[in-house]
Amino acid sequence: MSQAGPESIQLLERARLPSRFGDFTVVGFRLASGQELGAVIKGDVAGREGVPVRLHSECFTGDVMGSLKCDCRDQLEAALRFLGRARRGAVLYLPQEGRGIGLVNKIRAYALQDRGLDTVQANQALGFPDDLRSYGVAAAMLRALEISSVVVLTNNPAKVRGLGDAGFPVVGRIPLRIPPNEHNAFYLDTKRRKSGHLL
Repeated sequence: MSQAGPESIQLLERARLPSRFGDFTVVGFRLASGQELGAVIKGDVAGREGVPVRLHSECFTGDVMGSLKCDCRDQLEAALRFLGRARRGAVLYLPQEGRGIGLVNKIRAYALQDRGLDTVQANQALGFPDDLRSYGVAAAMLRALEISSVVVLTNNPAKVRGLGDAGFPVVGRIPLRIPPNEHNAFYLDTKRRKSGHLL
């Protein structure tokens, strides 16, 4: 059992996880609040520098239900395919539904988008900023895994900055190039124009 700070977290269990993307190890964590989190790791990550890591925010509509309104599931699967071919890496599955506003508020934002608002405008109409996420828990998970530094699999520079702001060393970024579809092209364009997402 490992402790990690500044967030109080415990790494409680590991098990083998063969998957359609490759052979991984699934890892279970628990925060001091009692909330449980999961990650998958590929290979030996302890003590390693420059480990490829995806910080993936949970997405019920995309990851689970296959929504075409976002690219969340596509990014998750792209990261898992990448790590399936790599010697080592990790995907942290973070409880940050709707960029931190929660599932019901995300559905409310979807309803506003159905009326013509973009994703940033919808969040603001509900009284939220574009992105409420922070990465202290992700940093704690990485410390519990004894990873020394990471290369982040992301198009979002805020994730790189956020992990660095949480005190965890980031040494690079690997983009995840996802082709748009007719339902998410405006969403992806908004992320580039208003949220600074890169290609």
